[in-house]
Amino acid sequence: MSWRKEQRRAERGYHHGNLKEALVQAALGLIAEKGAAGFTFADAARMAGVSPAAPYRHFRDRDELLSSIAQRGFEQFEAMLTQAWDDGRPDTVTAFERVGKAYLAFAREEPAFYSAMFESGLPVDLNPTLLAASERAFAVIRAAAERLAALAPPGTPRPPALMMALHIWSMAHGVASLFGRGDAARRKLPMTAEDLLEAEVLIYLRGLGFPTDRRPSSPEPADKKPAGQPPPPPSGPWGTPK
Repeated sequence: MSWRKEQRRAERGYHHGNLKEALVQAALGLIAEKGAAGFTFADAARMAGVSPAAPYRHFRDRDELLSSIAQRGFEQFEAMLTQAWDDGRPDTVTAFERVGKAYLAFAREEPAFYSAMFESGLPVDLNPTLLAASERAFAVIRAAAERLAALAPPGTPRPPALMMALHIWSMAHGVASLFGRGDAARRKLPMTAEDLLEAEVLIYLRGLGFPTDRRPSSPEPADKKPAGQPPPPPSGPWGTPK
């Protein structure tokens, strides 16, 4: 759900004492405008229409407010990635591609949450609840990487799934931060962010020894192919989907 829709709902709820939600929505608005590092605790209070002391009823400081926002963002992020992965249906490659697109879609549609999650400088490992939320989101990409690694062609060493997941997460984050955002951080690119991410992943997989030809293999026996027809591409994660 977009934070703007939540903001309108929070504004209505604040009159009934929903100060905590009003502060979250105020902070999201400030992050969207100024970035995760561009506002103070007092700014959030002012945006919510309360005194500078009021936020301390719910949050210890600005970092705790940001942590609450980042945790909510990771929860939404996990749900979006999980839906895209759909347990690898109808095949690993198609589902994997959906996960990449979902990653970029989240960054584009929820730039304020994305900034709080990845650009606020919060020490995630010092906040067990936030750490757990971020690990659940990463676990979706790790699950996809494990299934993809299992499609390594014969004779190719199977790469560690964790290593693949970290590389793919890093590539997706780089593309999202530079080219796939829905805010002022977006850069001009002569291709879509989705195309760029796919190209980076293909290059990475090729370096691991995966075949990367996306054309389907020919079902015809080799001795019945028309004269002059090239041999079919090898099957595998970027040949015939499995």
